[in-house]
Amino acid sequence: MRALVFGLGIAGNAVARALVTRGIEPVLVDDKPDPAHDALAADLGAGLSIAPDLGTLSDLVKSVDFVMPAPGVPESHPLFALANDLDREALSEIELAYRWEQQRAGGPRPMIGITGTDGKTTTTLLAAAMIRESGRRAAAVGNTETPLIAALDEDVDAFVVECSSFRLAHTRDFRVEAGAWLNLAPDHLDWHRDVASYRASKARIWAAATVRDVAVAPSADPTIVDAARNTRARVVTFGFDAGDDYVCADGRLFAAGGEIIAADAMPRALPHDITNSLAAAAAVLESGTGSEPGVAAALATFRPSHHRIEFVAESAGVAWYDDSKATSPHAVATALRAFASIVLIAGGRNKGLDLSGIAQVGAAVKAVVGIGESGEEVVSHFAGRCPSALAGSMREAVALAGSFAEPGDAVLLSPGCTSFDWYRNYEERGRDFARHVLEFIGGHQ
Repeated sequence: MRALVFGLGIAGNAVARALVTRGIEPVLVDDKPDPAHDALAADLGAGLSIAPDLGTLSDLVKSVDFVMPAPGVPESHPLFALANDLDREALSEIELAYRWEQQRAGGPRPMIGITGTDGKTTTTLLAAAMIRESGRRAAAVGNTETPLIAALDEDVDAFVVECSSFRLAHTRDFRVEAGAWLNLAPDHLDWHRDVASYRASKARIWAAATVRDVAVAPSADPTIVDAARNTRARVVTFGFDAGDDYVCADGRLFAAGGEIIAADAMPRALPHDITNSLAAAAAVLESGTGSEPGVAAALATFRPSHHRIEFVAESAGVAWYDDSKATSPHAVATALRAFASIVLIAGGRNKGLDLSGIAQVGAAVKAVVGIGESGEEVVSHFAGRCPSALAGSMREAVALAGSFAEPGDAVLLSPGCTSFDWYRNYEERGRDFARHVLEFIGGHQ
């Protein structure tokens, strides 16, 4: 049996290696040359094609039994039309991994799935922490540093799978005992054909659900709740509504069985921290993979990953925060709701999204600094509302933001765009921001 692996990043590399361990020959393809691709092909003894023309790609698809596109391959890529025309199934890595797990000696282990426009990684890591605090071994996988397919041989009791729309789009059998859909806003329109395609991909987290499974939905978005109720799964909701199954009220988080924890006992309890926590608790408790004491213990100690409204420093009454992970207007809106007075640094490479949404929820923004390719567009949406400036580098952006800031303000890097104009990834952008903040503060004390 042979499989075409298109895209040789983290997921593609893991897929190719996993195929070999199961006696399936990988045919490696990528649109861009990279010495790492050559090394992978040599290591596996596999054929490698770089940027094949349409005819060559067609021949490659004909020569295999199924196709494994990496998450970064957009649905407009000719690979998918060829696979359809040639009757070759296209599978995401979570789909193939799920099928293999069902054949596991001793039976498959439970899976929890987390999807949404924002908060997926944090909620995935939090749910895994809850399971561990409950005395069981859990792996946080999928759209994380570890693909699900690379973790199947780990000695764990349960998987928490971060399900991006890219991975969900090419699933058929993939099923989770509890699936949480956190939120929805336009995103990744450089990958999906339109918002309808993006929504449909997200909804696939419940496509194979049975009556034994649970759909965890936010009451704040009735369209997601309706999607959940149109599946076979049992539906539980989370949020701040008095009718929610998992709710925050009077400064306390409650599950169906009673109080879990007081919000002020959590290391950070911004509004989105609370909803992420409620969603994770619902997925873990309703699936039976964790206990209420374990959930409470995790919430008392868990801290979000870096670059997610992460405190950098405070000087002269001004606090500086790195939210470089915010690569959509919806994510920026979440951050803006956390502060009363903000100097915003935003911009970068747009993903085909309407950036005006940043200004629409930006009542707390007192000044804005535009960066990167979309900096001018960001600034234009605040025209006439507050002072603004354009920066040609992160160093300049920090200096400009510092000139606008006054005691009591928060300076917030929350770009609303990807980092690929100035940086290799959002982590690099966040680290550069923090470095220049510390330099700026040191020079102005």
